[in-house]
Amino acid sequence: MKLYYHPASTTCRPIMLLAAAEKLDIDYHVIDLFAGENYQPAFTAINPNQAVPFLEDGDFHLAESSTILKYLADRQRSPAYPSDLRERARVNERMDWFNTGLYRDLGYGFVYPQVIESYRYLNDEVQSATLANARENVKKWLMILDEHLIGPKNAYVCGARLTIADFLGACMITLGEVIRLDYSAYPNTMRWLANMKAIPYWDDINDAFYTYFVAPYDAAPFERL
Repeated sequence: MKLYYHPASTTCRPIMLLAAAEKLDIDYHVIDLFAGENYQPAFTAINPNQAVPFLEDGDFHLAESSTILKYLADRQRSPAYPSDLRERARVNERMDWFNTGLYRDLGYGFVYPQVIESYRYLNDEVQSATLANARENVKKWLMILDEHLIGPKNAYVCGARLTIADFLGACMITLGEVIRLDYSAYPNTMRWLANMKAIPYWDDINDAFYTYFVAPYDAAPFERL
């Protein structure tokens, strides 16, 4: 199997976590997002979406982080993607929740417009209004995550067991570390993140994220929650 990816990518890191957990034999092929390689003709011919991750498993090709996670977990019969109908539905629900709600506002509405030039609005009023709207939405999503999805008893987002929903969600939440978001108002979320960061392979998988995406902005001023 070949995975086109970037090691600092929010959507690639979940797949790398699963691959580490399951010891998958994957040929990793870096697409340099920071240099715009994903927009070049060579990669566009591979994935017209011009995005990573993109998986090739023989003659079967697959895009979208959440879908690749499910495919690989199923392929390995991973306990991180339970076969029980209701347990699996819960994992799918949490993954959709992260993807369509929290990540939309945290990533594309709040973090990326502050650090990635192509997402920044040229009009200052539009930029300010976008960040203000996203800020309120992110607070809402974080409250739901903290009080309802994790709550005071769950170790992970689907209950007591680690699932691929945790891989996806933790990488999206840690995106906030690029602009040094303070999650201390959300103690259950902080506890869950501590559980995720205690996974033996977490540091190795996330090293590039902290090196290439967090560290360069260490002294930059950002709007916060």
